[in-house]
Amino acid sequence: MELRRLHILVGGQVQGVGFRPFVYRLAAELNLTGWVVNDAGGVTVEVQGLPADVEQFPRRLRAELPPLAHIARCDAAEMETVAGDKSFDIRPSEGGELADAQVTVDTAVCDDCLREMRDPADPRYGYPFINCTNCGPRYTIVSRIPYDRPNTTMADFAMCPLCAAEYADPSNRRFHAQPIACPECGPRVWLADSAGEPIDCDDPIAAAAEMLEAGRIVAIKGLGGFHLACRADDQQAVLRLRQRKRRDEKPFAVMVRDLPAAAELCELSPEARQLLAGHLRPIVLLPRLKLAGALDQIAPGVAADLACLGLMLPYTPLHHLLFDHIARPLIMTSANYADEPLVKDNDAAIAELAALADTLLLHNRRIERRLDDSVVQLTGLGTLSVIRRARGYAPQPVRITALSSATGTPSILAVGAELKSAVCLYRSGWAMLGEHIGDLKDGRTYRHFIDTIRHLEDLFEVRPEVIACDMHPRYLSTEYATRRARGELAGCPPARLIRVQHHHAHAAACLAENDHAGQALAIVADGVGYGADGAVWGCEVFRCDLAGYQRLAHLRYTRLPGGDKAARETYRPALAGLYDAIGEDCLSHPIIKRLGIDLDTIQQTLDLLRADINSRESSSLGRWFDATAALAGIAQANRFEGQAPMMLEAAIAPGVEDVYDFAIDDQPTPMLIDLRPTVLALADDAASGTPPPVLAAKFHNTVAAFLHVSASLARDRTGLGVLALSGGCFMNRYLLARLVRLLQADGFTVLTHRTVPTNDACIALGQAVSAAARIAAGQ
Repeated sequence: MELRRLHILVGGQVQGVGFRPFVYRLAAELNLTGWVVNDAGGVTVEVQGLPADVEQFPRRLRAELPPLAHIARCDAAEMETVAGDKSFDIRPSEGGELADAQVTVDTAVCDDCLREMRDPADPRYGYPFINCTNCGPRYTIVSRIPYDRPNTTMADFAMCPLCAAEYADPSNRRFHAQPIACPECGPRVWLADSAGEPIDCDDPIAAAAEMLEAGRIVAIKGLGGFHLACRADDQQAVLRLRQRKRRDEKPFAVMVRDLPAAAELCELSPEARQLLAGHLRPIVLLPRLKLAGALDQIAPGVAADLACLGLMLPYTPLHHLLFDHIARPLIMTSANYADEPLVKDNDAAIAELAALADTLLLHNRRIERRLDDSVVQLTGLGTLSVIRRARGYAPQPVRITALSSATGTPSILAVGAELKSAVCLYRSGWAMLGEHIGDLKDGRTYRHFIDTIRHLEDLFEVRPEVIACDMHPRYLSTEYATRRARGELAGCPPARLIRVQHHHAHAAACLAENDHAGQALAIVADGVGYGADGAVWGCEVFRCDLAGYQRLAHLRYTRLPGGDKAARETYRPALAGLYDAIGEDCLSHPIIKRLGIDLDTIQQTLDLLRADINSRESSSLGRWFDATAALAGIAQANRFEGQAPMMLEAAIAPGVEDVYDFAIDDQPTPMLIDLRPTVLALADDAASGTPPPVLAAKFHNTVAAFLHVSASLARDRTGLGVLALSGGCFMNRYLLARLVRLLQADGFTVLTHRTVPTNDACIALGQAVSAAARIAAGQ
């Protein structure tokens, strides 16, 4: 009898997702012998049997995957000899020189597990840590690859006979489910007071719900850290939480029990419903309903003056059990002080959250790495846009096909920017972009940044030979990269240092996410980026590829008085724009009195501009949004990053198509986009009483118009019709949708971000792929 044998290498998201049990069952259906094993490269399979059966195997392997699995590559090779296998076996996992396997993300509890959890006859009835191969914790509990129980924090719990039998049964949904547990052998939950002393109660989750109902603040340990929870409809509880967290106005996320509850608060498109109820369960920013019933359920202090609300549905069994006892929406925000890292360990929670929470709901499953909730939105085009990339999305890799064949490219660590910090490891065409870290200016966050680098390097067994960083000389990430490249950090040998300009990193990240390695145009628009000429860049039109760029156009420089204060106090960029447009005569413009700033402060600010003191040149589009918010009387300050632009977008009047004048100096490269006509017309409109919503609409229309014209002029000069959009300004749903429609109508192929943020969280990806492309090109 003729037999065939195949050797198959499978890469992608194939560990921790029930892939080996699936392979086992598929081989059994086809009467094949052989084996499957997890290794550092993914999964290796050998199958043997009749030729017709063996031929079906690779095709069905791709077509019938488990829900969470994803195959990035599947290489099958015919073997010259057959073996004497009598069965098909799952072999113990193997290590390897390199860890190339993808790490599976944490996913929401599945419907099958929820049904069991609510079945009084099931041994896991009411168990808050129920999971199977199709759901549950992954990235937050794994310490190294391959993904097996000894390499996770579940190694602390020995399986009982029931769990061990299910784990070993190929026909069971929990076959080789590494976090498998039950009330007899798994983690447990308990309630403690703010001093950490256990509170005696029969049902800790029900008791926590009672405290929430009574207006208390409860710290709840979850997948990647602690949440602080309180009633979303209780204004006093919300204000108390703000005061304790030192978070004045930044909006809070809200968790609701199910989709019908979400539909009472926000507009839900089919795409939004899928995001909310899918297996990743991020926070989704959604347009708020302005009906009395919706407004009554959310206190004014949750998200004042904003058009969207951040909603999420329960994603752990514990969340579902909590909502079995309380039906109302709950604030569910990270348990930390403002700008500090998320608290993830019990001891730290007891020490640090006593002043924040009235009660703590604890459990004893260790969290290997802290992981915030991801934040996403649907753009005005109906496409996904990830704003904060964390639980459910990190560390999903980005594949850059054009670089995958480059031989001899060393491993690279990219350390990102300073705000919205994230880091990236690159090797052999794969970029592993880590999770959201935060603002490195906070000391604890900076230590978290260093810990995250160490965790990623250990997890993927990467020892970088190249360090990529921003050009900004004062970024803490740049300082770290410089010291590490010099060999000044313990345990880190010297490495090559590659600096990547901030906005080129933005453009490269967008090209990489879209797997476009050739030449393209790019528009990058944000608040602050260190320019190659030492100025503050922030609205650039590039001709670029992954390795380099040419600056074709930018906003004409204006000076921003007061340094960093110009990003917080919106009157400063407003005055700068007026002074640039009409000089000293700006003091006599009637708009000055409408800024709400005393004359002495205005004079002091103008003195900085006159003397060119602490007033750096800037092409920042983000500051023009701030200036417009001030001139329109919409916002006097950014009390959290992007507040004024968000309020400006929320104010847009529908149906307005008017555009302010602007000018483009079509000079030899770079062309200059001149907004002096815009600021004068805007100021005149505002002073004459034009409603703020109309002002907001006309300004947004103007931005889309001058970016479109700039792109068209750049195409005339280069012949390039592919255009990438990146930068924090493109989190603006109205602007992105309007601009993309203008560009597409003009024949452009437009590339945008989807699962990688368009803000500074994408910088590390751009740095990594730019460094790799330069090295591949021999630079």
